[in-house]
Amino acid sequence: MVALFLVALFQCKFLAVAILDPLDFLALQFIRKSLRDLPGSNFFASWDFTSDPCNFAGVYCDSDKLIALNLGDPRAGSPGLTGRIDAAIGKLSALAELSIVPGRIYGPLPQSISQLKELRFLEISRNFISGDIPATLGQLRSLKTLDLSYNQLTGEIPRSIGTLPELTNVILCHNHLSGSVPPFLSQVLTRMDLKHNALTGSLAPDSLPPSLQSLSLYWNQLTGPVDKLLSRLDQLSYLDLSLNQFTGPIPGRLFTFPITNLQLQRNLFSGSVQPADQVTISTIDLSHNRLSGQISPMFSTVQNLYLNNNRFTGQVPATIVDQLLSGSIQILYLQHNYLTGIQINPTADIPVSSSLCLQYNCMVPPVQTPCPLNAGNEKTRPTVQCNEWKG
Repeated sequence: MVALFLVALFQCKFLAVAILDPLDFLALQFIRKSLRDLPGSNFFASWDFTSDPCNFAGVYCDSDKLIALNLGDPRAGSPGLTGRIDAAIGKLSALAELSIVPGRIYGPLPQSISQLKELRFLEISRNFISGDIPATLGQLRSLKTLDLSYNQLTGEIPRSIGTLPELTNVILCHNHLSGSVPPFLSQVLTRMDLKHNALTGSLAPDSLPPSLQSLSLYWNQLTGPVDKLLSRLDQLSYLDLSLNQFTGPIPGRLFTFPITNLQLQRNLFSGSVQPADQVTISTIDLSHNRLSGQISPMFSTVQNLYLNNNRFTGQVPATIVDQLLSGSIQILYLQHNYLTGIQINPTADIPVSSSLCLQYNCMVPPVQTPCPLNAGNEKTRPTVQCNEWKG
C-alpha cells in the first residue's frame, strides 16, 4: 500500500511538472539561469521547477504551451532584473507576448527571437540591451508592437522591420541608432517614436503610412523637406520633429489635422506659414527656424504659440492681441523676429495667466513684459539689421 501511494504521489508530481511542453519547460529553465532579481526584487521567488511553471509569476500558458512571458515585477518602483536574455527564448514556439520590466538586462538581443513566429508583442525597454537590432526580426510577420526604447542599441534600423505588415507601434527612442529611417509599409501603423537617436538622411514622401497618429523624430540629425510627406499624414494627433535639420516649407494643410501638440522647433524650415482656416491645435512651437512673411491671424485660436527666433515681418494681427488680452492665449512668444508693430495699449492689463515676449524686433515694445532668460537683454533689434532685411 505504501509503495502504491508513493508511486501515485510521484505520478501526480510528474504530471504537475509535465503540464508544460518539455521544450518550453527546458527553455524556461535556461531563461531562469541567465537572469536574477536585482536587490529589492523577488520576482523569481515563485519559480520552483518542481511545480507547474504555468503558475509562475509572469508565465501564461494555453494548454501545454507557453504563450506569454512577462519578466519582472511590473509594479512601479520595482528594481527589475539583471543578466542576459538566453538564446533558449527562441524555443518558446507559441510565444505571442514577451516583455521585460525596466532593470539592468544587458548584452545583445538574441537572434533566436526571430524564431518566435507567433510573436505579436515585444517590449524590452529601459534596460541596457546593446548591439544591433537583429535584421531577422523582419521574420516576425505577426508582430504588432516593437518597443526597444531606452536601451544602448547601435547600428541602423533594419529595413526588414519596415516590411512587417501588422506593425502598429514601433518605439525605438533613446538609443544610439544611426543611419536612415527605412520605409514603413504597414497600413495599420499608428505610433512611431524614434526620438533621441542619431538618425540621418531624408524621408521620402511615401516612406510613412497615412495611418500614423503619433510621430516623434525629436533630437536626430534628419534633413531634407517633409512637406509632401506631412501632407499625407492627415490622421496625426501628435507630431514632434524638433531638433533636426529639416528644410523647406511647412504645409498649411498640416494645421487642419487633429493634432493637439505640434513641435517643429529648432529646424531649418523656411517660407511663409499660411493655415487655411482657424487653427484648433492647442500648442504650436515653430521657434528657431527660418520662417518668414507675416504672422497669420489664423493662429489667434492657439493657446500656446511659440514663433520666436524666426524672420517674421509686419504687424502682429489684431485678433491675436485680442485673444491674448482675453486670456485665451496663454503663451505668445514673438521675440527675435523682424516685426514692426503691435496694436496694444501701453497701459493694457495682460492677464497674469498669460505670457508675452516681444523683444528684439524692429520696434520698441509698447508694453514691458517678462521674457525667458534666453531671449537676452536687448529690447530692440539694431536698425541696420531691420533695414537690411527690408532691402
